[in-house]
Amino acid sequence: MNRMDRLYALVEELRAAGSRGRTARQLAERFEVSVRTIERDLSALGQAGVPLATKPGRTGGYSVDRAMTLPPLNFTPREAMAVAVALSGSEHALFAKDARSALLKIVAAMPAKDLDEARAAAAKVRLLVRPAPDPDGEIAEQIWRAISDNAVLRIVYTDTNGAETERDVEPQHVVVAQNGSYLTGWCHLRQEDRIFRMDRIVRAERTPVPRRRATEELKVVCRDPDLPIEALRPEELFPTPT
Repeated sequence: MNRMDRLYALVEELRAAGSRGRTARQLAERFEVSVRTIERDLSALGQAGVPLATKPGRTGGYSVDRAMTLPPLNFTPREAMAVAVALSGSEHALFAKDARSALLKIVAAMPAKDLDEARAAAAKVRLLVRPAPDPDGEIAEQIWRAISDNAVLRIVYTDTNGAETERDVEPQHVVVAQNGSYLTGWCHLRQEDRIFRMDRIVRAERTPVPRRRATEELKVVCRDPDLPIEALRPEELFPTPT
């Protein structure tokens, strides 16, 4: 059993145990791993937001705190299957960890019967994906923080001929496409809106240089044939306050 499967199984085991919970040693024997491995797994579940409750002492252990599981978070098997299918395609460096955390929270909130039904439904679906170059994880995180904070980035970029340039960019969007991921932004060096392949950004750091443009939607003339013409807007999936 790989670690991700074991994390899902740990949640199910703790839910089945109810308020009695399970000790780390009991869980280690159940999954045939060391107590230290189980403690690391439980720590990972807690960091992912799974509502774990702990009881100290010799007879203490771990349980899923049902008081922290809100009814609106309960997913139907079809809903959970749809989310799992969608998240399985979110292996981008920026979103993979959060996608796994989201799925663990869904698993923690579901009854065992519904979870079995969702897993069976998901097993009937296969996604075909095209391998794409992935950006460096730390660089991608720097880019994302700059976008979130409306900060200016100083990047070192390698073009198709292998030449490197250093430039200040006012980042606007991360564009995730089948053929790779891109950063759009106003380039101070070229004095125009530009698109950058994120896997070609070899260094990225925030700079105190002030922004020169407003944060309106960029109008970029696409020079990269791999970049799709039409872009989906995920914010439209969230309800608009009335």
